[in-house]
Amino acid sequence: MSNDSTHRFTDRVADYVKYRPTYPREIVAFLRDTCGLAADARIADIGAGTGISAKLFLDAGHPVVAVEPNDAMRQAADRWLAGFIQYRSVSGTGEATTLPDASVDLVIAAQAFHWFDPPAAKREFARVLKPGGSIALIWNFRRVTGTPFLEDYEALLRRYSLDYAQVADGYPGDAWMAEWFGADFVKKGMFDNIQRLDFDGLKGRLASSSYAPKPGHANYEPMLAALRELFDKDAQDGLVDFVYDTLVYVGRKPA
Repeated sequence: MSNDSTHRFTDRVADYVKYRPTYPREIVAFLRDTCGLAADARIADIGAGTGISAKLFLDAGHPVVAVEPNDAMRQAADRWLAGFIQYRSVSGTGEATTLPDASVDLVIAAQAFHWFDPPAAKREFARVLKPGGSIALIWNFRRVTGTPFLEDYEALLRRYSLDYAQVADGYPGDAWMAEWFGADFVKKGMFDNIQRLDFDGLKGRLASSSYAPKPGHANYEPMLAALRELFDKDAQDGLVDFVYDTLVYVGRKPA
């Protein structure tokens, strides 16, 4: 995990907490079916950010250790999840979690694995997993076609954002996941996920993205004006729908 990626969201934490989408609850049942995840299995959430994915498993009764190198994001998770007695966090990366050997049953990375160094992360995941443990890599992929809003928003990002195309092209696909897991790959799952936003929500969702221009940048005000125009054109009953395909790639502990 590069130094740039660990600090990339530091000044976007408040928007990230309020406006990033959650993950479908069906993921937990999917993992129990595909890799025999026990009801009391210990989870390591690597690159846990503000705790969105950790909460999914805490709500299902699992003990979770959140591993996050960005202090601001980890502290936001600690505040939000303080009521869960089975939650704790550590400062660590995908390549150096600080967790003990063979200490968890499942490693997850949600919206984070594309920031890791893949070979080093594989070695680290293998180290911290118990024998028979599993890995689940999770992403919310925003649909870029299918409705006028989705298509207009994608065009806005490509026009005004700083390095959106580079970040978007860095997301993995089936081929990369098949290569990374190799013979240890088990199954891919896909789930619908919808986030309904008013204009303030839409503005905050955009601001939570690492590639969005910040106040003071030459693109910032034109981007907001275009966002307002887009919303006024595409909103229905004062809301727009962000539609995601939530993908889950599951594999066994690497040999």
